[in-house]
Amino acid sequence: MPSTYNELGIELMVTGENAGTWGDNTNTNLNIIQQAVSGYAAVAITDGSTKALAITDGATTTSDARNMIIKLTGTMTGASVVTVPDSVEKIYMVHNTVDHANNTLTFKTAGGTGVLLCEGNSYTLYSDGTNVVKLDETRVWRAITAAETVQAGANIAANTNGSPFTVTLPASPSIGDTVNFIDQGWDFNSNALTVGRNSSNIANAGSDLVINTQGAAFGLVFSGDATTGWTYTEK
Repeated sequence: MPSTYNELGIELMVTGENAGTWGDNTNTNLNIIQQAVSGYAAVAITDGSTKALAITDGATTTSDARNMIIKLTGTMTGASVVTVPDSVEKIYMVHNTVDHANNTLTFKTAGGTGVLLCEGNSYTLYSDGTNVVKLDETRVWRAITAAETVQAGANIAANTNGSPFTVTLPASPSIGDTVNFIDQGWDFNSNALTVGRNSSNIANAGSDLVINTQGAAFGLVFSGDATTGWTYTEK
C-alpha cells in the first residue's frame, strides 16, 4: 500500500514502504509541520483578481496556504479575493498591508464564504474546512488626506488641512460593522469632513454626514435596521 497524505500535505507512510528514504521523508514532514505552526509567507496582491494559495503534498516551497502567518502586500486595481484550499482545518494569522485603492479584499476558502479585510488591519482567522471565520481583528489608525472608500473596521485619522474631502462608508454593511474617525489636524471647522453614506442611512437620515466641528472624534456602527442605518457609538 503506497503512502497517503493528510489535509496539510504530510506524508502518512506505511510500514514497508519508502525503503531507504524514511529519514528524508520524515525530515520533510517535520518541515511541513513547522511551516503549519510558525511559517511565514508574503503574498502580493497586485490586481483585481483571485489569488489562490496552495498546499502541495510533501512539499513546502509550493505551499503558501500552509503557513501560519500570511502578510498581504501590494496595491489592488480592483476587488480582489485570496483563497485557501477547501477541506483544510487551520488557523491563519493575516497581516493586511495592501493598498486597497478603494476596493474590497476578501480572504476565503476556494468554495466557501470568507472575511472582508480592512486595509491596514491584522486578523486571526480559522478555516473549518468549508468557510473562513474571523476570531479577532487588530485595528490600526490610518491617516488619510484624500477621498477614499473604507472597509468595516477602519480607524481613520482624517486630515483635511489641504482641502475638504469625503470618506465613503462600506457598501452592504452588516450589523455591528464599525468605522471610527478623528480630526487629525484639527481642521474640520475650516475644511469639513463628509462621511458618504453609500446608500445606507446615517442616524436615521438619507443624507451624507458633514462634520465641521474642530477636533471631532466619533464612531459609527451599523445598526442592522434599514431606517436607522449607521448610528453613533460615541460623538
